[in-house]
Amino acid sequence: MAPSPSTDPITELDAVALSRAIHAREVSCVEVLDAFLGQIGRHNPRVNAIVAPVERDTLRAQAAGLDAELARGASRGPLHGFPQAPKDISPAAGMVTTKGSPIFAGQVSEADAVIFERMRAGGAVFVGRTNSPEFGLGGHTYNPIYGTTRNAFDPARSAGGSSGGAAVAVALRMLPVADGSDMMGSLRTPAAFNHVYGLRTSVGCVPHGPGDEVFFQQFSVAGPMARNVPDLALLLSVQAGFDARLPLTHRAEAPGTFTLPPERDWAGVRIGWLGNLGGHLPTEAGVLDTCAQALTHLRTLGCTVDAALPEFDLERLWHAWIDLRSFSVAGANAALYHDPARRALLKPEAVWEIERGLALPGTRVYEALCERSAWYQALRTLFERFDYLVLPAAQVFPFDADWDWPHAIDGRDMDTYHRWMQTVVPATMAGLPALAAPAGFGPQGLPAGIQIIGPAQADAAVLQLGHAYDQAGGFSRVRSPWLD
Repeated sequence: MAPSPSTDPITELDAVALSRAIHAREVSCVEVLDAFLGQIGRHNPRVNAIVAPVERDTLRAQAAGLDAELARGASRGPLHGFPQAPKDISPAAGMVTTKGSPIFAGQVSEADAVIFERMRAGGAVFVGRTNSPEFGLGGHTYNPIYGTTRNAFDPARSAGGSSGGAAVAVALRMLPVADGSDMMGSLRTPAAFNHVYGLRTSVGCVPHGPGDEVFFQQFSVAGPMARNVPDLALLLSVQAGFDARLPLTHRAEAPGTFTLPPERDWAGVRIGWLGNLGGHLPTEAGVLDTCAQALTHLRTLGCTVDAALPEFDLERLWHAWIDLRSFSVAGANAALYHDPARRALLKPEAVWEIERGLALPGTRVYEALCERSAWYQALRTLFERFDYLVLPAAQVFPFDADWDWPHAIDGRDMDTYHRWMQTVVPATMAGLPALAAPAGFGPQGLPAGIQIIGPAQADAAVLQLGHAYDQAGGFSRVRSPWLD
């Protein structure tokens, strides 16, 4: 039997409307907190999206303080009074940060990651953490600390990952918006699996990691997840902008100033449909058809949609990707591996990544970086013909939540634990913004999604097209059946 439906209209407000209602004093921050805690109480026991909850009295005291600030005419910004649950990968001051690993069970962080620092300063009330797989590795959210997070449309299915808890919390109205991070689709896969929107931001758009993060051009970025695109822009306005502690962040948007561009005429805008990359990507039956049907909404806007394929050896790109990924994972976690007691607590996929990374010679890492650079140039050439590129956000529909990962797709064996997510690699390797947007539902009624990819640092333009696409298709109006 489905949980009893929510009757509190506060949780049904989208984030933009909620922020307006709070600032107009139509609802108090305490009322907002109570409404979302009630929603968490109704739905979280079934899906396990929000973990490490904070004590209610502590939260109500924070919300009351935010109400007092508004009464004095002071606002911290658009997130003032918003319940939030930072992803359990990066540190959040005074909160448990396990990274999904028993190695860090019970670890309480002393400082915020920069993105959480901005959200907290912007008036967010941190009610707990959103669940993530161990070290964020893998596109399925389960770990030995908190267990498995389940899909918002079918709890027997995977929520995706690694921002699986965030996606489910947004889809089931347990949070108005949520933060996430994305190295290999960690915002995009769960957005597709739960029929919400997730933005992999351009490299440097949003500060990611602690203020003393290693100075290296990481693949992982932070970004927003929401029910619709204006809500994404609202959260991104708090997240984005330069931070002097992280020199790879850029000044394209000053903190707190990001806005969704106005509507425009889309006639003649050129969309390149990458599909399954010329047969390179195995896809579950129904995925390509569902995504292709969603393209009709882009044509309705006046866009032209034509098949596209980069001139590049995509298998070569994949091997460059896994070398650079293993290099990064090993660098961050080698100390855990070299301690036998802690190594015994690592999941097999983490051990595999670290051992690969430790064995890579420096020349091979450099060669992989050259491949990455060549791939970026190949896409830059493709963007001379197209304004945007589109491909599936996931190669499969949400799979059985009891699986570790899909070991085969359409009869093709997956040779690594993450090969089934290869569709997210093109944007990651090029450092481009990619919006995961709902594409509808497949033959079994399970969600699918597309990626809308833009040129370098075109985050606002990607959101602009994503919003028009949603307006044409009405995707953000589709709710989980568990809410009805």
